[in-house]
Amino acid sequence: MIYPIIFRLVLSRLDPEFAHHLGMFAIRLASSLKLTKLLPKLRSKTVEVMGLSFDGPFGLAAGFDKNAIAVRALGELGFSHVEIGTVTAIAQPGNPKPRLFRLKADRALINRMGFNNDGAEVVAARLRNLRNSGAVLPVLGVNIGKSKVVELEDAVQDYRTSARLLAPYADYIAVNVSSPNTPGLRALQETKALKPILEAVLTETKGKPVLVKIAPDLLDEDILEVCKLAVSLKLAGVIATNTTIQRAGLVTDQERVTAMCSGGLSGAPLNDRSLEVLRLIRKNFGASLTVISVGGIENRQQVDQRLKAGADLVQGYTGFVYFGPLWARKLN
Repeated sequence: MIYPIIFRLVLSRLDPEFAHHLGMFAIRLASSLKLTKLLPKLRSKTVEVMGLSFDGPFGLAAGFDKNAIAVRALGELGFSHVEIGTVTAIAQPGNPKPRLFRLKADRALINRMGFNNDGAEVVAARLRNLRNSGAVLPVLGVNIGKSKVVELEDAVQDYRTSARLLAPYADYIAVNVSSPNTPGLRALQETKALKPILEAVLTETKGKPVLVKIAPDLLDEDILEVCKLAVSLKLAGVIATNTTIQRAGLVTDQERVTAMCSGGLSGAPLNDRSLEVLRLIRKNFGASLTVISVGGIENRQQVDQRLKAGADLVQGYTGFVYFGPLWARKLN
């Protein structure tokens, strides 16, 4: 009950990216001081998906913990799984600031972060230390993307490098070809370009589950083509969906939205399209693919709706910003 007041009076007045780093510091501090151990034990039903056991269906989408610095703490806050990243083979600073914006009236965010991360080698070492520490961890997904300085024609080797370095420490790998914030990246969703990338990743993951993350802006027929490819390559499944470049139907003043320029929109406005894509995949592919449904999730009723529509797991991110640190516990 207190978080909405803190958000309205304090956090919403801060630069969004600074507020994010402040929140990450607070989460890690609470865990190191064992304050998260004081929370009541989460009593969730175990979910078996992709040969993995999840303490509940709801997890944290990629983008929040890009560098795997708070995995344990986020698990203690109630996320059944944490997808870190997006991680690239080559470390990169991301796009110029400002690059993260709040649309409070829409309970949404626009970001054009640009895969800012420490690089696959550094993140892999961090994950290795985390695994060796013996800490109790949530299921760990690692989301990998293309390095900005790498040309599209060299993307296969770039993804291969990330997969080789990171797969040993991941429970599953998510291949991100759908962020709108790396020039040309979404062109890799075309099956001709996507197939060799997925084949390369599969050779490096040694049987660990691999999923591909798709954009909500794809035409339905293109979504089905990606899913056909996933089935033919025996991928574990798809993550549906990433952020959108659409801006229709927002409550926030259009002039202000335009001033924010490019970037991916996340949060409540994605709910309808994300649900639509989930139903489309299930209607056409049945149980042949694992589907992790993400986009617009805010409450338990929406989680239940996604599960009833055929989602195996559900993820969120923007709701964490708007509803606070106990959000995942409520949803699980």
